[in-house]
Amino acid sequence: MVICRVLGPLEVVAGGIQVQVGGPQPRRLLQTLVMARGEPVSEDRLAEAVWPDEPPANPSASLRAYISRLRRTLGTETLTHGPGGYALEADSDVLQFEALLARAGKAIRPSEALPAFRQALELWRGSPYPDLPALAEPARQDLEQRHATAIEDQAAALLAAGDAPTAVHQLRAAVHDDPYRERRWELLILGLYRSARQSEALAALREVRALLADDLGVDPGPELQNLERRLLAQDPALLLSATARTTAPQRPLTRFVGREREMGLLSEGMARSRLMTLVGPGGSGKTRLAVEWAPQAPLARLADVRSPLDLPSAIALALGMTETPAEFTGLSGLLVLDNCEHLTDAVADLTVALLAGSPELRILVTSREGLGIDGEHLLPVDPLPAPDSVALLVDRIAAVRPGWRPDPVEANDVARLAEALDGVPLALELAAARARVMGLGEIVELLGSRFPELGRIPRNALTPHRTLEATVAWSVDLLSEPERAMLLRLWPFEGGFSLEAAAAVGCDLTGLSSLVARSIVSADTGMVPTRYRLLEIMRAYCREHDPDAAGSALLHAVWSRELVARTVDDLRGPRSARAIRVLNRELPNLRAGLAHDLAAAPADALHTAALLEWFWLRADHITEGLRLLDQALAGAPEAPNLDRARALSAHGTLSWLSGDLLQSKQLVGRAIEVLGAAHADEEQRLLGQLRYYEGLLHIFAGDYRAAETSARASVTLARATDHTWFGTLPQLVLGAALDGQGRTHEGRTILLEANRRAQEHGYGWAGAFGNMLLARSLLADDAGAALDPLGEALRLFERENDPSLMLSCLVYGALALLRRDRPLDGATLHAAAFRHAARRGIRLSKADPIIVEALETAVAELDSTVAASATTAAAELSEEAAIGLLSQVAQAQ
Repeated sequence: MVICRVLGPLEVVAGGIQVQVGGPQPRRLLQTLVMARGEPVSEDRLAEAVWPDEPPANPSASLRAYISRLRRTLGTETLTHGPGGYALEADSDVLQFEALLARAGKAIRPSEALPAFRQALELWRGSPYPDLPALAEPARQDLEQRHATAIEDQAAALLAAGDAPTAVHQLRAAVHDDPYRERRWELLILGLYRSARQSEALAALREVRALLADDLGVDPGPELQNLERRLLAQDPALLLSATARTTAPQRPLTRFVGREREMGLLSEGMARSRLMTLVGPGGSGKTRLAVEWAPQAPLARLADVRSPLDLPSAIALALGMTETPAEFTGLSGLLVLDNCEHLTDAVADLTVALLAGSPELRILVTSREGLGIDGEHLLPVDPLPAPDSVALLVDRIAAVRPGWRPDPVEANDVARLAEALDGVPLALELAAARARVMGLGEIVELLGSRFPELGRIPRNALTPHRTLEATVAWSVDLLSEPERAMLLRLWPFEGGFSLEAAAAVGCDLTGLSSLVARSIVSADTGMVPTRYRLLEIMRAYCREHDPDAAGSALLHAVWSRELVARTVDDLRGPRSARAIRVLNRELPNLRAGLAHDLAAAPADALHTAALLEWFWLRADHITEGLRLLDQALAGAPEAPNLDRARALSAHGTLSWLSGDLLQSKQLVGRAIEVLGAAHADEEQRLLGQLRYYEGLLHIFAGDYRAAETSARASVTLARATDHTWFGTLPQLVLGAALDGQGRTHEGRTILLEANRRAQEHGYGWAGAFGNMLLARSLLADDAGAALDPLGEALRLFERENDPSLMLSCLVYGALALLRRDRPLDGATLHAAAFRHAARRGIRLSKADPIIVEALETAVAELDSTVAASATTAAAELSEEAAIGLLSQVAQAQ
């Protein structure tokens, strides 16, 4: 990183080391580029700056020589050339100075602005741009004016923060350096008055009046004159307000972790509004955030205030008042009202009165719901994200285990703890305290499915509750009885839920809105539809306190079954990509519903798991689908034949992708036997699907005549059921079967027509699979021609979110490239495809043995150097990059 310091003699730091740039010409050149703030500067403008008096005979050549030397010193990426000229990509003390002043200007509290003012003024070492006397004059004057103002703003912040002696010391030097700036005299006089040096303040008034009259022939300005009148009248408002003199709340002794984003949003919000409310669930750290952001502000703790009549006295106590006034007026500064959720209406009314009676007052509230006041700004305080929650746990565990550092096993346990406790700071603190007497793995196991019993909260903690359960119960007990009943039924949902899902367990929009407003349920409005969620701690509480937990679990399971039933037909049609997204989003809920049904209603579990066949297949959940189908088939031996046949079919499909072609054929055969005679539409559709699978498996086994027989039977059944999307797939198998028998023209014509129909009807997956089968047939006689349909298959599979078959496309593409005499690319794709398939649990070697055998033979014949290079390249090639490589090759054909 390069830093150019021009607020005084030029200094250049590159990579943390000060470097020399040469004589006056390169110094002028560099300062001109710095002054442009990263914008390009033309050669003419640079030449004018470098040679203000007598330019050389060939300024362009000389300028480029200086540019070349600077590039060697600073780096070519630092000094670049473009259409507009030369530009410097470097930091500078000017930019740092301005950024620090901007930070100070955004600060709400004077004490917060002081560090930024100090750092900004420390950057100033002399006159800016010293080697550019004429050219830089406007920029120099602007910076010098901002510097002078910053000196005064720093002094004003010191006075507002109550440090009058330091302000006076600085202002003595400031008025000496620039005695005609009246604001410096105003601040100095005010500082002397606040330091109980009234006679010196009056003397300073006389001094500045005489100075202005003798040297400039003018009287003091209106500000100084007004200050003189107030000083002589001993106006009490010249002293600090009561709120500035109150004692700040006691700060916690533990380290504050995370919350940088919230601290920034809090500063921005309070700069725009006089009222801001931190809202969030119990234990999320609202009070700690408020105390860290406003360490000097008076804080009224309202958790123990039970009656609205006691609110004024609690606020008076926080403000340091000996008596409670009839009305609060004339207050200024910042007041924090903490834990207001149980007195929301009363706090709202009092807040309105406080703000109306004290125009200079600002209020920061912490509560589990907003006050509902016009002009109120809300800032949600959510649980900590994973990195911060882990950091908090490590910090607190180290406090009870001196010298502790997590080993790899403990680091994994810490991450599991943080996830299990949802990043709720209070729960994390209590779990860390348990680490004094228990191993981390034991604490994880302690959580289990019950509400976490993590012990009592430390005495000096900011929370008003003594246990984590008491913190949660405080929120629940504030609800009305209907709201509480709705809340307790929401616990079965895993990973969140939609409004439609909540309605299935008896929660309506009004009730859900109330729970969101009270920070008991979170709402992600950035998703469509809005996604709602209970913290895991709240879920555990609700599960234990739900009077009909079994009934709630059943309602949730019924909803998950109905969701699958509604969505399953879309998995193969034009809305398949949307259906995959919906089911992926609800996958935690589907798992929970299936787990319930496997234990309580195995026939329903079998039905649902079988309907999800194409979801397991296309969303890359093959291993999970196989496990659930095995469990459901074992648990429901008396289920209807249609469901058992469908489950066997699904098992066969997933077995094929998992690399067991023989088992896949056996399972499809068993499914046909179990189904028996197909009469109803649904039975015929399933039989047609099974014949389609049968034909496809025959193709991959090289038995093209048997594949033709199965495919024609499937085509007939598809026509009988009148499902256009289904009819496309058997046609694809029929075309591939005919092509495999040597009936190339007939077979490829059918393949192309089926692809056209898939595109016409918007069946993206069928179109992708058809292009893959077409490419497979072209590999035999025209490997180059196979690349184009492979590129189209990749495009459609990506749109349909089917990573498994995209990897199959890579296998075909690798063979095509090897046969097109591109050995390195082909071998690289081969190695990358098999590496990423293994990572996903897919055995490509068995899915299409004929193609894989041809590919392995071609790879084995490669030169050893090429093979080694391909292995190295594939190890660094991500799945996306491998797919991109084949797509690029296909597009280049």
